Amino acid sequence: MSQYVGKTRLAYSRAWHLVDLTTDPRPLGRVASQIAIVLMGKHKPIYDPSTDCGDYIVAVGCKDVHATGKKMQQKKYYSHNTRPGSLKEITMEKMRDKWGGGEVLRRAVRGMLPKNRLRDDRMARLKCFEGPSHPYKENILKLRHEASISQLPEVQAQLQQIHPPTEASSELQQ
Repeated sequence: MSQYVGKTRLAYSRAWHLVDLTTDPRPLGRVASQIAIVLMGKHKPIYDPSTDCGDYIVAVGCKDVHATGKKMQQKKYYSHNTRPGSLKEITMEKMRDKWGGGEVLRRAVRGMLPKNRLRDDRMARLKCFEGPSHPYKENILKLRHEASISQLPEVQAQLQQIHPPTEASSELQQ
């Protein structure tokens, strides 16, 4: 029996995942590590470190990103333009106030991705929004709390139209 697993176009198709940080109780690091896994494609059976097989992530509610402990006041981000005396530092709290929580999330995820030629392409698939609205509503097929597409209310309504419940199936549900 062959051990070859076909890597077809369907296997490499990209799904869209929605992460709502307003309802997510996890701190920044836990959310960022899960996002990095999905961007790399480690959740797929066809994962290979040298290929880009990850999915898209739409993160909404980034203004509500939170960290544990005193990280908001103590964690510092540094930038330098190679000129003497040009080292600049900014705390996480000031960065969130100045550029929004999306930039804090982007930097956390970027640090968790491998430092190779695929990192910029993977980061381009992370879409961060401060509020609940985003332009990718029609692309999102996978939601965090729902197991599959068949659990979506729109799909359930269509299934009810195609196959109306009979008396026997309604008795079984009760």
